[in-house]
Amino acid sequence: MPANAPRRTRRWRTAVRWALGAAAVLALASVVWVQAVGQQAVVASPSDVPDGGVALVLGAGLRPDGSPSTYLRRRLDAAAALYDAGTVSTIVVSGDGVSRPGYDEPAAMRTWLEGLGVPGSAIVEDPEGVDTTASCRRATELGIADAVVITQDYHLRRALFSCRAAGLDAVGIGVSAQSVKPVQAVWWHAREVPASIKAAWDALLG
Repeated sequence: MPANAPRRTRRWRTAVRWALGAAAVLALASVVWVQAVGQQAVVASPSDVPDGGVALVLGAGLRPDGSPSTYLRRRLDAAAALYDAGTVSTIVVSGDGVSRPGYDEPAAMRTWLEGLGVPGSAIVEDPEGVDTTASCRRATELGIADAVVITQDYHLRRALFSCRAAGLDAVGIGVSAQSVKPVQAVWWHAREVPASIKAAWDALLG
């Protein structure tokens, strides 16, 4: 073995440590940035939402029978309440309606809202909202300038960050994230870390 091999090994290990440390700092900074920006747009209660706006309901999956999941029903119930109160005049239901045959979140969301008494004329479907970033960008493409975003409280700050990065003047209210499956709830909360990092890079890269 060459005499300088241990020295090269030490330098390589030091470089790896520095690279990993820098990556960790960037990841942490991304999460803090996303959560901090989103926090500024969180509304304390539905009564604080400006009147006459648009509600943007983000998709959250369907049950095997094609009806909205528990989390999604809570979002839709909150949107219907805002409509009934006259706070919003339009509800945009944004979810995945294009990725696979027979799976249409916006259509199921519309059906649920209509069952709550929201007229079909007040509902706009966006079947291309395959993720949070896409839903926010699609809202601006639909000509929406401002909206109240409705999602679970743990997801709200990231959603607001992405919507504001897309040019949407958004505020948001969070609904319950209580789950009948605690393990699933832990997973949804944990995935906010990598999802926040992705949201930050999506915003930086446009």
